Formats: sequence, C-alpha cells, structure tokens
Amino acid sequence: MPKIERKIKIKQSRIWKKVSAEIISIGTELLLGEVTDTNAAYLAGQLPLLGIGLRRVTLVGDNLERLNEAFSRAWEDCDIVLATGGLGPTEDDLTREAIAKMLGEELKVSPILEQELRAIFGRLHREMPPHNIKQATLISSAQAIPNPRGTAPGWWIEKGKKIMVAMPGPPGEMQRMWEKEVMPRLQERLHKEVILFRTLKTFGFSEAEVDEMASPLFSLANPEMGIYAKPDGIHLRLIAKAQKREEAEKLMAQGEARLREIFAHYIWGTDSDTLEGVVGTLLASKGLTLATMESCTGGLLATTLTDVPGSSVYYKGGFVAYSNEAKIALGVNARLIEQHGAVSLELAEAMAEAARLRLEADIGVGITGVAGPDKLEGKPPGLAYIAICDSQGKRSFEGNYPPVRLEVKRRATTHALFLLRQRLLAL
Repeated sequence: MPKIERKIKIKQSRIWKKVSAEIISIGTELLLGEVTDTNAAYLAGQLPLLGIGLRRVTLVGDNLERLNEAFSRAWEDCDIVLATGGLGPTEDDLTREAIAKMLGEELKVSPILEQELRAIFGRLHREMPPHNIKQATLISSAQAIPNPRGTAPGWWIEKGKKIMVAMPGPPGEMQRMWEKEVMPRLQERLHKEVILFRTLKTFGFSEAEVDEMASPLFSLANPEMGIYAKPDGIHLRLIAKAQKREEAEKLMAQGEARLREIFAHYIWGTDSDTLEGVVGTLLASKGLTLATMESCTGGLLATTLTDVPGSSVYYKGGFVAYSNEAKIALGVNARLIEQHGAVSLELAEAMAEAARLRLEADIGVGITGVAGPDKLEGKPPGLAYIAICDSQGKRSFEGNYPPVRLEVKRRATTHALFLLRQRLLAL
C-alpha cells in the first residue's frame, strides 16, 4: 500500500546535510527477481530519521569483482555505506572478501567469533560444518556486530570520516541489527542532540481521514510527524529532538498525548507492537481462552495468532470451515445457511459460537465472506462478516475491503484482531 502524500519534513542541522549514504543489496537472487529487496526499502525509510541523505541503492550479484567495484564506488562517493546480504557460509557469500579486497586488508579468523559460532551450533546439538568458519572472520579495521537471530555477525568499519556497515540478508536479522546496534551507533556519531522516535499504530480510519484528523500537529516543529499506510493500519511516527534526553522525552510525551486525545482507542499499539501480540497479551492477562472458525480467510487468523510465542496458553485452536458441509459438521445450524446464506452476519455469529462451544473456550471468533474474484450468493468480492461470541453474547461486524483475494483475507484477519482487542478491553 503506498504512502500518502504528506511525509516527514526533517529540519536538518548543518552536519546532517553533509552526510550521504549508499545502500548495497547483495545477492544474485535479487537480480533475478526471485527475492524482493525489502531490506533496501526498509533502510531507505530509516535514513531520513537520522538526517542521512540516500544517494543510491545498488543491487549486486554474487560476484567478487562486481562487488569490489560497487564497494569502491560507494566508499569514494558517500560518507556511509550500508550493505545487506552475502554474509552466509557458502562459497558465493562474498561480502567479507569484497570489502577486504577493497580496503586492502587480510581476512583472519577471530577466536572470539569462532567460539561464539561453535557455541551456537552446540546449543542446537549439531557439529559446526567446516565452511561456517568464514562467518568468524574479520579484517583489522572491522568490529563484529552481534546477531542473536542468526549465525552471521555484521561488520562495522570506521576509517577516516567514513563508515561502512555490513548486515545479514534475512530481513528479521537485518532489521534487529539495525534497530539495536547500527542505528544507535550512527546517531551517537552523527548528532550531539538526543533524537527519540515513537510510532503510534491506528486502525479503523482511512489514510485521508487520519491525515485530516492529525493535521493540527503538522504545524509543530518539534516533535515532527509523518503518516504512513501499513498492512495493519495507519501509522503516525513522531520524531522529537532536544539537547537533553529529559527535554526530548517531554516533547515526545506532549505530542503523543495530543494524538491519543484525537484517536483514543483507535490507537492499538506502538513501535514494534503487533495486533496479534497485543491480543495475546490481553487474553493471557485476563486468563481467557480463544477459539476460531474461518471461511474466507482460510486459516490466516489462526496462523497469525500462533505466530506469537506462547500462544498455546490462550489459543485453544481453530477450524477452517470452507464448505457449508464443514460448517454444519462443526455445529452450525443448517437452517441458518438456508435462511441467511453462508455469507451473512448470522453465519459469522453461528461460526463464532460453534468454535467456542466445540473447544470449550471463553471467546469464539467467526469469519465468513467473499474472497473473490467472483461473486458468491450474489454478494460482491471484498464483503466479509466478523463475529465475536463470549458469555455475554454475540457481536458482529461488516467489512468491505478491496476486491483482491489476498487483500480480503489479510484485511479481514487484521479487522478481526482489532475488534477482538476492543472486546477484550471492554470485558
């Protein structure tokens, strides 16, 4: 989903304007289109927060000479070089070799990194393959960056007034390394003032509505604000800057308070929160259990709920009842289908109740709809019904989403989680 037109306008200090960066995304699979380069998009969105201007994004395959050429050009042109990928253990993972060649330094095995690497395999009760030793190599000017999500540490290099950072290719590893290790180091080196970031996540309004509602805050110089459309709703990002942390925190608190006054309970989380995580925390804290029955979402709600570690504490299970026969077999009254159809508020409520009773859960959620591309029972693609059933009764909701099959499934799932959160707060 594209960002709306209103974007953050960073007021840059003199030092910020001088800092430029290049992102180098490494991997032949990127060039062939087999893998989408989400890392570059993510980093490109992060750099403005630090006042760093992005000069170029370069895609390079797994070829030593071409990598060396790309690193040499970026090192000459930019103040900061950010590389992702090519830190694996195989022969075609050549980022370390290319950087070493470009800087004229020798790769050597770090005893400390080797020990840490062997410990990782030890915890997995596996012997470390010999070729993994390359992940423990460093050059003299490089510092290892911790990577608790994988076996490949990153590299941090400072020479003169330039910085080069090599990060792993898997997005989960790269983003964690950026947020916890790289971004704080860059901020410390580039700026004397304290910069705080906060993202407030909303659901239930369109991009234009959020833009209009939040418009009074756009006049503020500090904190600055930007609005972004995301799969789980519309995000509002605040940036507060001050010479002292206490002052920055005060500015951030004032900006956040104004947004919370405007959007109230439509703000469902902040920063790294996920809807499924928020819902899981509420269920666990209240000692409640959940069961689901899905039709048009095909099990996506169950998958999303169980993406949260420890979800077995509160999630009893779910059913993918795609056919009418499956719904009836699981306890939905056949006469309801005859009277109201498979896509109706009544069916969503019956599915929620059947799931709750079948698995003896405190709360049941039912979803039915038309994923498309064709109409069903004369009803258009994009129409969905969501119901929540608990000991105090049933509540049902209608959703209308873009008539694209995967979008219908994703949005109905997100909508169901948001409604479930609202219900849990009310209980």
